[in-house]
Amino acid sequence: MDKSLRSRPRVGHIQFLNCLPLYWGLARTGTLLDLELTKDTPEKLSERLVQGDLDIAPITLVEFLRNADRLIAFPDLAVGCDGPVMSCVIVSQLPLEKLDGARVALGSTSRTSVRLAQLLLAERYRVAPDYYTCPPDLGVMMQEAEAAVLIGDAALRASLHDAPRLGLQVHDLGQMWKEWTGLPFVFAVWATRREYLEREPGVVRSVHEAFLASRDLSLEEVGKVAEQAARWEAFDAELLERYFTTLDFRFGVEQLAGVREFARRTGPTTGFPADVRVELLGSA
Repeated sequence: MDKSLRSRPRVGHIQFLNCLPLYWGLARTGTLLDLELTKDTPEKLSERLVQGDLDIAPITLVEFLRNADRLIAFPDLAVGCDGPVMSCVIVSQLPLEKLDGARVALGSTSRTSVRLAQLLLAERYRVAPDYYTCPPDLGVMMQEAEAAVLIGDAALRASLHDAPRLGLQVHDLGQMWKEWTGLPFVFAVWATRREYLEREPGVVRSVHEAFLASRDLSLEEVGKVAEQAARWEAFDAELLERYFTTLDFRFGVEQLAGVREFARRTGPTTGFPADVRVELLGSA
């Protein structure tokens, strides 16, 4: 990146393990020093980008689609899956088709994962549960609900450690979407505000290139990334390497098709047009 920049771009960072491979390489390449980095939940970063408190950030798919007229997405950069995702799950005491009218706890901070779970339960399993929001603590959730939606590190802990111990069923949202539609799913994209791109096009392109280089380096050295992460996480390096290579960090033609299918199915009830236009950097 250009070291002569007068001010560093304000860039968001999701503080979940699933984004570690997108940021790990920034320190290795020295690019991290060129960014004013803000760590937070997907929901809060999405709000800060839309409000103008951040220049570039990951944004959950639902919030991106709601604000697509003001945002430009980065091509070939996302957090998604093409099959299982491991960290977006429904944990249930009952078969999913038995959840009609049942209490389902939403422990997620991501509106996209919640909306995907609701869509799958409504259209694939034809059930209308009684949803409520609560902190992502599986033990507490299962005292008050028949099922729970979890994402991120809490979902990994629940599905790999707690659910098997408690005899609960784990349903992977990414796998369920793939089986239903045949398409990948995108949970979050990286985007910049349209007015910031117009003001600082060179900065935006440099940040995009830096993230692509960071991702590629991290996936080349994914064993090292997993070993370092395992030092402070409740998961061993082997599991983390499997997780990082299960995730899909691309945002290309197939991923766009998945986004359009999600928009078609959910737009009218979620706050954006069913045919919402996704504008990519380079075509803007």
